[in-house]
Amino acid sequence: MIRIEGQPILTAAQMRAAEDAAIAGGATVESLMERAGAGVADAVRRLAAGSPVLILCGPGNNGGDGYVAARVLKAAGVAVRVAATGEPKTEAAIAARKGWGGAVEAFSEVSPAPILVDAIFGTGVSREVEAAIGLRLGKLVGAARLSIAVDLPSGLGTDDGALLNPPLRAYDITLALGAVKPAHVLAHSAWHCGTVRIIDLGIDISRGGDMVLGPRCFETPGVDDTKYTRGMVAIISGAMPGAAALAAEATMRAGAGYVLLLGGKSPPGAPHALVRRGWSAEALEEKRIGCVLVGPGLGRDEAARAKLYAALASDHALVIDGDALHLLDGRTFHDRGQPVIVTPHAGEFAAMFGKPEGSKIEAARAAAAKSGATIVFKGPDTVIAEPGGHVTVAPGGSAWLSTAGTGDVLAGAVAAMAGYALGRGPRYWVGDAVWLHAEAARRLGGAFIADDLARELSAVRASL
Repeated sequence: MIRIEGQPILTAAQMRAAEDAAIAGGATVESLMERAGAGVADAVRRLAAGSPVLILCGPGNNGGDGYVAARVLKAAGVAVRVAATGEPKTEAAIAARKGWGGAVEAFSEVSPAPILVDAIFGTGVSREVEAAIGLRLGKLVGAARLSIAVDLPSGLGTDDGALLNPPLRAYDITLALGAVKPAHVLAHSAWHCGTVRIIDLGIDISRGGDMVLGPRCFETPGVDDTKYTRGMVAIISGAMPGAAALAAEATMRAGAGYVLLLGGKSPPGAPHALVRRGWSAEALEEKRIGCVLVGPGLGRDEAARAKLYAALASDHALVIDGDALHLLDGRTFHDRGQPVIVTPHAGEFAAMFGKPEGSKIEAARAAAAKSGATIVFKGPDTVIAEPGGHVTVAPGGSAWLSTAGTGDVLAGAVAAMAGYALGRGPRYWVGDAVWLHAEAARRLGGAFIADDLARELSAVRASL
């Protein structure tokens, strides 16, 4: 089993294309099914630890994978039963059922087992699952000590994570066949998948351009680094200076060498290392500035708009967050020489681009193409989309991040990385910031506030 971090994400169509390419290269549907079933059996055998196993098989090739897994488990001495929703309908699945050779119980009458393996529907399902199947499946999953889905929990839409089986429960483990699918990483469907691991099918999955955010390798300052080469970041303050000060502290603790807070009164307790100056558009003419952050606590009046426009007129990389997102008025950045990063949560995204259509991945991709900016669509699944079409997804964000100010901390971390590593391109340093932010939240556990999160960025960097 392979962890999903850093792995490609394939849609249903891309996965079919990868399988077709493998078949064109000499594989067969049956050989791919054999690999899938054997991989599932190996994982189930280790996870079951000697407990009886029940495998539920559907009529398609996902069911065929289940029959192969049952045959391999039986040969290994595992107590395994098989139940089916109906007769197999594909040639490969028919052959796999014959290969199982054992009894096949009726799905509607089968009794529960400690280990439940769902191989009813996989990536091929695109319509709502019959209510009777969904209800029965839910009861069997609920009765199991350990529930395992083959490729996807039956009733999840592969590409958008839609619930095609409304009573769908959460599984303990999902064994993704060949590659990660969007439903494995999009927040609400990922919850139903539980822990996701990949079963390698030995096929080329490099055609999938999107990726799961993986572990990061952060550079440490070299002997020739200075506060300027480590990244000088200017942060524009506004109507609510506490938000800008919080973002400034996060920027410093994420690794920036010099942070300049422009305008507004710095609240008591702000770090003494933070450089404070009054607001002026001329301050942005400083050539050593690597990135400008505008938006946290900015306000939405004409004074705030003037500050945003001054930032837009500068020749620095920009991180645009919070209030500033509501003042862009549909502006695009295709012709801007330096990168622009916008960091909306769901409400801000809808205000900027309208109600998302399709999956969060496709909505972010379309927004990046339209705006010419790198989109950091925040949430329990943070989607990073570049104007060129590449998408990185960071799944499994801490639910405790749903507290005021954590977005300001993320914006500060993005600005810190931009100020230091502009030459690497947004996908890398934005990914660094998102990973750092999520790791700080993970280490804090629960009931933290944004101030704790900002300080924890230092601890995470120090531990790497």
